[in-house]
Amino acid sequence: MAKDQTVLFHSTIFGPIRSRRLGVSLGVNLSPVDGKVCSFDCLYCEAGYNAQGPGKSGLPTREKVADNLQAKLASMKENGETLDVITFSGNGEPTMHPDFAGIIDDTIALRDRYFPDAKVSVLSNSTRIFNPVVAEALKKVDNNILKLDSAVEETMQLIDRPVSREFTVEKVVEALKQFKGEGIIQTMILRGEHDGRNVDNTTPEEVEALIKAYKEIQPREVMLYSLDRSTPEEKLVKVEKEELQKIGEEIERQTGIPVQVN
Repeated sequence: MAKDQTVLFHSTIFGPIRSRRLGVSLGVNLSPVDGKVCSFDCLYCEAGYNAQGPGKSGLPTREKVADNLQAKLASMKENGETLDVITFSGNGEPTMHPDFAGIIDDTIALRDRYFPDAKVSVLSNSTRIFNPVVAEALKKVDNNILKLDSAVEETMQLIDRPVSREFTVEKVVEALKQFKGEGIIQTMILRGEHDGRNVDNTTPEEVEALIKAYKEIQPREVMLYSLDRSTPEEKLVKVEKEELQKIGEEIERQTGIPVQVN
C-alpha cells in the first residue's frame, strides 16, 4: 500500500539540522523545490515516489546554489554558529544535476572560505558513478556516501526500483570499486511487504551477499541504517538498532571494514 507523500525540502539550501550520521549538517538540494527528480524510486524514500512529478520550479542553477550557499555560510559565520558538514541530499539524486561537478568545486571553495574544518558529503544512489565527470567530482568530497541496499538483484530491484533497466547489482558493484579505500557504502536495512511481495534484506543470504560485495568494493566504511521517517510504502518495518548492530558486527568480522550503525 502506498500513501500520498511528497517532497520534504522546499528550498535549495536547508537547515542546518542535526544528522544522526553526520552531525550539524547544512543541506543542499539540487532537485526542484516543488517536485522530485531521481533515478531510483525507492519504497522507503522519505521524499515520496517519483509519480508526484518534477514540479514546475526546475533545477536550481549553479549560480543560484553558490549564491544561496554563500549567503547562508556567511550568516552562520557572523552569528558564531558551528558546522560539521555540508550535505548534498534533498528531493532526489544530486548527481543528476547537469552542473554537479562545478557545484562541487564551488562548494569546496566556499567551505574553505567560511568553515574550513567542515566536511563536504554527498548522499548518492550510485546510479551516476558510471559517468567519469560525476565520479571525479565525488572523489573530491570528504564523504562520498554511495548506496548499495542489496547485493541480490531481485531484492535491489524491489527496494530501489531503478528507473534504468540497465542498472544492475553486478554493474554497480564493479563501478564502486573505483572508490576503493575512500568511498562509504550506505545500506538501508528493512523488511516488510510491497504489492504482496516480501521485502527483507536481513536474511543470512542477503547479508552474505552484501559481505561479498563489500569485500570486492573495499570501502572506507559501511553505514547501516533503517527507517527513521514515514515512507510512501506503509507496510515497511524498521529494523531495531540491536539487530542492526549484530549484522554490523558480522560484516566487520568477515571484512575488517569499519561499520557504523545508526
